[in-house]
Amino acid sequence: MDGVLSQEEINALLSNPGGSGGAGDSETLTEIEKDTIGEIANISMGTAATTLFSLVNRRVEISTPVVSLTQWDEIAERYEKPCVFIRIAYTVGLDGSNILVLKENDVKIITDLMMGGDGTNTEGELGELHLSAISEAMNQMMGSSATSLSSMLNKMIDISPPIANVVDLKDNVNESEIDEFLSGQFVKISFRMEIGDLVDSEIMQLYPIAFAKEMCKGAASTMEADTSSIKEDAPTPAPAPAPAPTAAAQPQMNPNMMGQPMGQPMMGQPMMGQPMMGQPMMGQPMMGQPMMGQPMMGQPVNVQPAQFTAFNGGAGGYYQPENIDLIMDVPLEVTVELGRTTKSISDILDFAPGKIIELNKIAGEPIDILVNGKNVAKGEVVVIEESFGIRITEIISNTSNMQKQ
Repeated sequence: MDGVLSQEEINALLSNPGGSGGAGDSETLTEIEKDTIGEIANISMGTAATTLFSLVNRRVEISTPVVSLTQWDEIAERYEKPCVFIRIAYTVGLDGSNILVLKENDVKIITDLMMGGDGTNTEGELGELHLSAISEAMNQMMGSSATSLSSMLNKMIDISPPIANVVDLKDNVNESEIDEFLSGQFVKISFRMEIGDLVDSEIMQLYPIAFAKEMCKGAASTMEADTSSIKEDAPTPAPAPAPAPTAAAQPQMNPNMMGQPMGQPMMGQPMMGQPMMGQPMMGQPMMGQPMMGQPMMGQPVNVQPAQFTAFNGGAGGYYQPENIDLIMDVPLEVTVELGRTTKSISDILDFAPGKIIELNKIAGEPIDILVNGKNVAKGEVVVIEESFGIRITEIISNTSNMQKQ
């Protein structure tokens, strides 16, 4: 042809100005996009780890994320089977969802810690109780993560309640059992999670590629807005003033020095640095005059001993009554605990009127008094008219509480 482009060719160039890659560019991530996704995941999962610490009361550490593209066959081959898929759908700010993948034993440990255990009660199969507990934990964790994401992307972001399912990773999995984006290539963000001495394993976040690109665009637009605002706020430097012309110093001839040789004083003029007759040198007092800073002879000086405030243990007590008065009306929940026991779900389902449950307390042993879940005292049960009461027999000191914890 004569060099004139057709309408189809013009449309193709407008949709792909770079002229390379074609439609396949939407199915991959650049290195910059991978770094951006890794930074977003690092900040959001760091916030989620802080929330998990408050739930399990154990040290939680999450390593730097590793971002890669993968497919279902690779995950099914390398990851532990079965595992728990927790689907987090974004309802405000972002359009899409991601999946958090946890190992079955890790879910058991986390749920046991949430229920007040020590994390070792991991026997039995993963049931609805575990899935409900881990869904609630992820709801709080990913909720705090969405808050951090809102700050990074500079827009409101919210999620729906997470849904947890047990998935048996298989090579030929039914597509109806998993999300649609897992049937092709997707983004995998892997972390190393440690919970005290109980958990040290790998967790994963799975993103659709389109969803990952959307987050990258939001982060890029936020950075551009911040950069432009910094440039607008920067003051314009004022032009430097032109230097004033300096005139050469012209020596002035003293008419009285006419005929005097260089370096010799005139008759009746003192040399430089020597005092005139009857005048003191610089720094030397005249006769009868005190030097700078020295008192005159005979002038009384008022001298008093320095007064210092005594440092004692009661100095901080001045503010204690006032600060306590501010919280005197705060209500606290007081609980009297007769005892505890652990039962399996099958035993609980067998409960019936008249069934006796044995507790871990011996008859006559003092019972625990808890304030907001903290054991503060011990006592014994008494009857006051027609109501039960508690007589305090022992107050547990703060030192004892700290040793128990």
